[in-house]
Amino acid sequence: MRKGFDNEKYISLQANRIRERIGQFDGKLYLEFGGKLFDDYHASRVLPGFAPDAKIRMLQSMVDDVEIIIAINANDIEKNKLRGDLGISYEDDVLRLLDLFASLNFAVGGVVITRFTGQPSAEAFRSRLGALGVRSYLHYPIANYPTDIEGIVSDSGFGKNEFVETTHPLVVVTAPGPGSGKMATCLSQMYHEHKRGVQAGYAKYETFPVWNLPLRHPVNIAYEAATVDLDDANAIDPFHLEAHGESTVNYNRDIEVFPVLHALMERIMGESMYQSPTDMGVNMVGFGIVDDDAVRVAARREILRRYFRTAVDVKRGKAEAELVEKLRLLMNQAEVSEADLEVRTAAMLKAEATSGPAGAIEMPDGAIITGKTSNLLGAASSTLMNALKYAAGIPDIDVISDAVIEPICDLKTEHLGSKNPRLHSDETLLALSVSSATNPQAEALMRHTGDLAGCDAFFSVILSEADERLLHKLGVHVCTEPVYEKLRFYHK
Repeated sequence: MRKGFDNEKYISLQANRIRERIGQFDGKLYLEFGGKLFDDYHASRVLPGFAPDAKIRMLQSMVDDVEIIIAINANDIEKNKLRGDLGISYEDDVLRLLDLFASLNFAVGGVVITRFTGQPSAEAFRSRLGALGVRSYLHYPIANYPTDIEGIVSDSGFGKNEFVETTHPLVVVTAPGPGSGKMATCLSQMYHEHKRGVQAGYAKYETFPVWNLPLRHPVNIAYEAATVDLDDANAIDPFHLEAHGESTVNYNRDIEVFPVLHALMERIMGESMYQSPTDMGVNMVGFGIVDDDAVRVAARREILRRYFRTAVDVKRGKAEAELVEKLRLLMNQAEVSEADLEVRTAAMLKAEATSGPAGAIEMPDGAIITGKTSNLLGAASSTLMNALKYAAGIPDIDVISDAVIEPICDLKTEHLGSKNPRLHSDETLLALSVSSATNPQAEALMRHTGDLAGCDAFFSVILSEADERLLHKLGVHVCTEPVYEKLRFYHK
């Protein structure tokens, strides 16, 4: 919980850096926004002190200068692609983003549907947007993109795309997920702006990897761990090193595409002010770090979380086993091992001592609280209750009476067809809430649920989806050993 990042300093530096870049391009900048604009919990975990909404707060500090374009790939609409973290489709996420931007008083230029070839679902989505009063624009596939520079930067390339009329000096291009065509949207807009005599420019805003941290800094390794399924790899930017004699970090895809991007920008603008992928960026997050040791500790923890979560995904059949091996290599680079996660050690010792599933949670003051499976509560519920008792300063007593729990257990097994009578975490909180009406100790526990946000928890077996979901809602960083409580083929 030690603070390692100055959020307010970062917001100020970042906004000023973007204003500087706008000034370098005749007062008009298209900013490709990588990563999550809202709810950047990865950044808040590896940079303790970074607020999950820091990026949108930074944009709010210059709201009068900002206009937003949302890009969505027509093929993703057709395939009904989902956001894994939210469980909603990309098209629904576009609508969610539109609501969020409107609530924050941002101007929205419209929605660009990229790689449009007449996909029926994309046409239906465009009609839906029109009925809602949202402007939408079509961008088309371009033959031999991105290598045929002459064909791309022509009336038959970018020229075919519909132009989004914008009126603000900073145009942020964002999307519901990767592969949505943000960069191509920026470049297409630049092409049309220059045809109209506006010397608009382009820049990229990616938080990770952090260009001015060492290549093997745990924060940058944690980024590789987070994107291990995408084959992203950090590397020294060779173009920056050659042009400026300075060693900086970028990632493989930006480095690989830079020669083509540089040529496209030269073709559009006549010349490019960028000599490297690092030059294109406006990321100031590295300057917000105020305690490098705290950040290193937090980043190493995140690498371990990614390792255990991926191992569980492999067990569930949602990931390839080779990803676990890649994460082991990253753990070695960061000089961290499973034994360094003290909350795991406590959970596994509790499981061994009780001969059953157990859990542990590390509280904000560093105390580690454990819980075990009982006749009425599962390991997650037991651990949650013990943690709340610790936070509220209440001794280890039964706060929820059996008279409240037993009817719920009976309802589950006798009426709802469940074979497991024990209460899940969400059911336990409901029972606690009911008890709080007449029990002051239960009421005290309810007041401390917010204290668990940001805490690490570990369990000796894979949790049910209900337990995982509830703990995530409380802001708990949950990991488990990649084993099921029972040996069977179907786990739901």
